[in-house]
This record gives sequence, C-alpha cells and structure tokens, in this order.
Amino acid sequence: MQIWRSFDEVPADIGRTVVTVGNFDGVHRGHAHVVRRACEISRERGIDRVVVATFDPHPMAVLRPEHAPVALTTIEDRAALLAEAGADDVLAIPFSREVSTWSPEEFVDRVLVGCLHAAAVVVGANFRFGHKAAGDVGILRELGAERDFTVEGIALDGGPQVWSSTYVRQSLAGGDVTGAAEALGRPVVVRGPVVEGDRRGRELGFPTANVAPGEVAVPADGVYAGWLTRLDTDERFPAAISVGTNPTFDGHRDPRVEAYALDRDDLDLYGVPVEVEFVARLRGMIRFDGVEPLVEQMRDDVRRTRELLRD
Repeated sequence: MQIWRSFDEVPADIGRTVVTVGNFDGVHRGHAHVVRRACEISRERGIDRVVVATFDPHPMAVLRPEHAPVALTTIEDRAALLAEAGADDVLAIPFSREVSTWSPEEFVDRVLVGCLHAAAVVVGANFRFGHKAAGDVGILRELGAERDFTVEGIALDGGPQVWSSTYVRQSLAGGDVTGAAEALGRPVVVRGPVVEGDRRGRELGFPTANVAPGEVAVPADGVYAGWLTRLDTDERFPAAISVGTNPTFDGHRDPRVEAYALDRDDLDLYGVPVEVEFVARLRGMIRFDGVEPLVEQMRDDVRRTRELLRD
C-alpha cells in the first residue's frame, strides 16, 4: 500500500486503474462495500490496480473550518483500513481553495484521467464533486463516456439508518459505541502511546493507562467497558475505561482516555503503544463530592465491566 500525498508522487507508468473517490473518513461498512466493488471490477477486467482518491485535509477544514467535522481516522489509519478492504494504493489529494475551484471536468481531467488513468470509477450514489459540488454520478458518467472510463454508482448501505461518517460521529458524540461499531464493522478504538497522567488512579487503587487521543473523535465523556491491548506484545486485558476531564478533581483541559486493566496493578506501560477498544457504555461522567463515593462508584464500574465482558 502506497500513500501518494501529491500528484507528482503517482508513478508515471501506473497504467490503467480502477478508482474510487471520496473522503472515506472512518472507512465504515458503506465505504468498504464501494472498495470491494472496485476490486471486483478490477478482477473482471484484468486491471491490476485499485486506487482510492481521498482528500487531506477534509474539504470542510479548508472551506469552512468552523464547521469542519472531527476526523474519525488519521490518513495513515484510513489507508490501512482501505488496504484491508482491498485497495492497492491511496492518493491523498492535498485539498486547497484552488482545488475547490476546479469544475467537474477539470477534476476528472486532472485526477481521474491525467493522474490515475482510470479505466473504471466506482463511487457512492450520493457522490458530488467539483466546484460547489456541481458534479454528480450522472455528470461523472457522461464525462467517463467521453474520456474512456466507465462509472458505477453504489447504493448507500445500512438500514434503517444509512451508514455514514456523520452517523458514526453522532453515535460517538452520544456515547453509543455499539451503534458506531455496527456502522464501522469493527469496534471503536483509540490507539497511541501511554503518557504520563496525574497518577491519581494508582493512589485510588485503580492505576490507569492514559492515552492522548490526538485529533480524532472519541466517545462522549463517560465510563465504558472494553479492552486494553499492548501493541508491542499483543497482550489483551479486560478494562474499565474513562473518557473525560476528571471533574471530581477540578478536571483538566483536554479529554483523556484512561483504561484500567482489571486486577492489574503491575503493568509498566509508560511509552508503550496500546489500543483501547470500547465495547459498551456504563454511565456518563459524574462529579463526586469526595474520594469515597468516587471509589465506591469505580468498584461498581469494575464489577459491571467484568460481568459484561464475561457475557
């Protein structure tokens, strides 16, 4: 899997390709369906390469940054997920105001024809492109007929709720990690190295691994049942997970993801890359009037986590 971050990085001798275009943030089940169909077409037509053309940054981050959605994945994680779905390479188009002015014809000529030599293009049925989203699947099909590539629009998946990146974000914002996981086709996870925290969990008898989520979306503040995995050894532990700003102790500025591996106070994880997997929400974040009621609630959180994961 190659990630090309500019048109100049795409090999000049790439040959004909099957291309799919979109933001693909999160790479949910609908996205995976589109990529799989592109792979089917590549096999049917004997074309060696399936390329995903996406955008980095998200167009809204350039055009209306105050309304830009929080990313579900980094471009690197997005590429890895697209590779799992069957894509061979990713072109991360550096989106800019200049790119936003391209007409549908110019986008097709620059990207699909001039750069990727598309023989077939597969997109979602609601795909829009070009200046002010003037292009749709019908226009793309007309342009393809003139420029020697076929076009297939794939009906949106899901039901009764259509799977979309917006739906996943809404689910996370409401703490519905099971709904988000259903749309994604995989559990909601946060990955990163374990960083220094306040060490307050250890003082309370529940030492936690603290992971800075970075610039990607995380579930709403609250407590969750899930799993903590060391990515250096693949050891996996049942975990009670807290997301939030720790209001009982006057909080901190940025939300944290803190995972307590059940019954383990012997883990030295500072600097270790880990994955925190969310299974179910237990409760919202609460400000307690002191340490004793907090510890009592944490014991109950651990009990419920143990029961839930055992089931």
